[in-house]
Amino acid sequence: MTDQVLKGESSLAEEIVHILRSRIINGEYSIGEKLVENKIAEELKVSRTPVREAFKQLTKENLIEYVPNKGCFAKGFDQNDLNDIYAVRNAVEQLAVEWAIKNKTDEDIARLKEQLELMDHYNANGMVDKFILATEEISNIFYKMTGSRFIVQALKSYQEYILLARQGMMTKRESLQDILEEHKDICTAIESGDVERGKIAIGYHLKQSAQRAADRWL
Repeated sequence: MTDQVLKGESSLAEEIVHILRSRIINGEYSIGEKLVENKIAEELKVSRTPVREAFKQLTKENLIEYVPNKGCFAKGFDQNDLNDIYAVRNAVEQLAVEWAIKNKTDEDIARLKEQLELMDHYNANGMVDKFILATEEISNIFYKMTGSRFIVQALKSYQEYILLARQGMMTKRESLQDILEEHKDICTAIESGDVERGKIAIGYHLKQSAQRAADRWL
């Protein structure tokens, strides 16, 4: 199992949720494997309480199954789950780009351009971790531009699943350049106010992103 250290940047339960979610999505826990509360608590050097809370959250996310009198078991994450997430994401983001264009401000566009410049710099210098953070920030700006807290909640609810599932592909330099160009196309469409171009750019990006994430199962 990959060694992981709690960062103390959020509640213990939230950090443990992130660690266990990552392990499940990346197959470090096999499907049907029993997750032992005491063992995980000892490994992470925490009490059983935050681990128990993490189990509850991951059960809600359907990544863990609780069986009465037997315990908690990893349910896994596969290609079908990924396909479902991208299908939902495509439907929601087609609407999101329309609303983002309707509500855009000069400040929003300036923030998007700033992140694109950072992505360009990080890509040119092989700074993969910072490149990923910049793509996340562009997504966050885009989501907020919709003006809908429900769309923001819907999109953010699966953002981490996608990042975890595709993180291995982000190490390929050609993938970084493609991702950069796709984000540039989306931002250009938003800035110009072209809804149809924005929808096409979003659709293409999501199709390519889904393929990059799916490569891990090939």
